[in-house]
Amino acid sequence: MTLAPPAEIGSATRAVAERVRDRLRSERTDPAVEPDRAAAVAHAEVRAHNDIALARGLEVIDDEAAAARQVLAMVAGFGPLQDLLEDPTVEEIWINAPDRVYAARGGRSERVKLALTEVGVRDLVERMLQSTGRRIDMSTPFVDASLPDGSRLHVVIPDITRRHWAVNIRKFLTSHRTLEDLVAAGSMPPEVAAQLRSHLARGRSIVVSGATHAGKTTLLAALVAACPPEQRLVTVEETFELAVSAPDIVAMQCRQPSLEGTGEVSMRRLVKEALRMRPDRIVVGEVRDAEALDLLLALNTGVPGAATVHANSAREALRKLAALPLLAGRNIDAAFILPAVASSVHVVVHCERSTRGRRRIAEIVETTGAVVDGEVEVRSVYRAAAP
Repeated sequence: MTLAPPAEIGSATRAVAERVRDRLRSERTDPAVEPDRAAAVAHAEVRAHNDIALARGLEVIDDEAAAARQVLAMVAGFGPLQDLLEDPTVEEIWINAPDRVYAARGGRSERVKLALTEVGVRDLVERMLQSTGRRIDMSTPFVDASLPDGSRLHVVIPDITRRHWAVNIRKFLTSHRTLEDLVAAGSMPPEVAAQLRSHLARGRSIVVSGATHAGKTTLLAALVAACPPEQRLVTVEETFELAVSAPDIVAMQCRQPSLEGTGEVSMRRLVKEALRMRPDRIVVGEVRDAEALDLLLALNTGVPGAATVHANSAREALRKLAALPLLAGRNIDAAFILPAVASSVHVVVHCERSTRGRRRIAEIVETTGAVVDGEVEVRSVYRAAAP
């Protein structure tokens, strides 16, 4: 099964787009800064084209409003992908090759009937990176960046990939941004949402675990949004994804090194800086490396936290949190880490995605504070019924 393609762009619309580009350039108008002016120019140029089309034997544009939207997508948006980006049901878009474009809806992926060109893919990526301050080239063949709407862009180029640019866009969706939204979507029952809200109010540290695309970041964002309004929150991410609005919040993301190899800001540095910002809760978008040590040290100072971890179960998430700090150096002792995890991580919420794409909370465990037989002891407080 394939998704319907975005509307075809005719030669007349392409010609109008070129005139709009020229006009905006001559006016020194940035369509990203002045979208209303860009829209007005696009509508005016489409109408002007039709006014002279019949007299000059040119192609007439039947749907002027649709053509104006296409022109804006080509000039100020992301061209052939703009319709997919604006579709609220599309969760993620990826390009394996110019003629192999896919999108995910409801957790299930389908191929899109859309054929780009090598140059077109590169132009799209460059346009997306324009406002991010990130770059991609032979010396930096990977890039992670946040688009203006909060969606996350990830790109890998040859010769890391075999031949084509690999592009992933994980969209920022506003439909599941609160615990109530997730209850309505069937991700958890109301009593679980109330339980999680209580943990947050009591200042308990929560880890969200799960496999890729299980809904970890979505749940973390909902948890952050559910924090008491008087709490000061500091979030730390590789690239901005949480996009949470709260009364007192500071969001920080990592920075890649410059062309000279300087200026890099790592997750470990950000976690340390977060502690200096008087947080009532530190939120780490994803713990995957030695920053686990800095997070544990922060939690052990009495500052509650929230984070996500890739794992196949809640218990495995705790094992991973106990192992990752060892990456920080040889002077880190497992005998210190295990008790630190047991005493500072209070709740683990495990997410899963079914083969049909449904995301839900599968299990919640609480730590007892004890280490038994070399493992953090837990008790299960919620387990979803078998699907």
